[in-house]
Amino acid sequence: MGRDRAFGGCTVLWALLAARVAAAFEPVSVGIAIGAVSALTGYLSYSDLYCRFAECCREERPLNASALKLDLEEKLFGQHLATEVILKALTGFRNNKNPKKPLTLSLHGWAGTGKNFVSQIVAENLHPKGLKSNFVHLFVSTLHFPHEQKTKLYQDQLQKWIRGNVSACGSSVFIFDEMDKLHPGIIDAIKPFLDYYEQVDGISYRKAIFIFLSNAGGDLITKTTLDFWRAGRKREEIQLKDLEPVLSVGVFNNKHSGLWHSGLIDRNLIDYFIPFLPLEYRHVKMCVRAEMRARGAAVDEDTVTKVADEMTFFPKDEKIYSDKGCKTVQSRLDFH
Repeated sequence: MGRDRAFGGCTVLWALLAARVAAAFEPVSVGIAIGAVSALTGYLSYSDLYCRFAECCREERPLNASALKLDLEEKLFGQHLATEVILKALTGFRNNKNPKKPLTLSLHGWAGTGKNFVSQIVAENLHPKGLKSNFVHLFVSTLHFPHEQKTKLYQDQLQKWIRGNVSACGSSVFIFDEMDKLHPGIIDAIKPFLDYYEQVDGISYRKAIFIFLSNAGGDLITKTTLDFWRAGRKREEIQLKDLEPVLSVGVFNNKHSGLWHSGLIDRNLIDYFIPFLPLEYRHVKMCVRAEMRARGAAVDEDTVTKVADEMTFFPKDEKIYSDKGCKTVQSRLDFH
């Protein structure tokens, strides 16, 4: 009996090893290997075991709101509005078993304020592999849509790409970077997918998430933030209602924005316009400390101050806000 049990254990072990090796080759081999393991063990379903070796789309996978909150609070600096809105928006959306439309977020602010970083945090909390996931798709305007004369071609390609990927995973995430450099009209191709339709050509897009990143509106955000500072009010007093209406109108009328006169705004299909405030000296120092910790180095306050002092600030007289945010912190830290 003991010998039989040992033999069975070895068989299962070899089958598991075979499944792991097969995962490096192609799905059919993985399926055969996992099928063998499932038959031998009887403990795990085919899909459960398969997903241990290959990435699966877990549409019903609950969002760990506490983990997302911790990531935003510990890794994102000086952005109380973005932290609050993104946490509430994502939690509410993922807890809704029957959303009426996809979640669409438009992130605005100057470079280095944390827009790309937040999209990375969001991706990692929705799909374990983050930006490397098969279900997270990043489009960069200057890379994927460089030629204005090819707008119609880009629109067709974009529709096919989104349709195919949502068919494979309903909870797919689509991130559009450099929206301020996107040729007007291209993004309107995805309007049907963001609207209040139960299905479009037999496919439901209601559980997908679309995130737009743009520098457009940065001047409007800075003006409001500076007005608060000059009035002696804390930046944490700024509320979404102080900026969102101005942002939506400003971006809609901005000819240098991919959302210029866009039907996405006209039809109110963007759920939140999220402002990223310009970063102050103290926030730059927070970024330096975080980068040092990420490198496994002890935080040296002298070095933190030196790096922060090398940054340039605006407006010319007050010099309150970093003109590059935290964008060059990594490269500057390399010199210390």
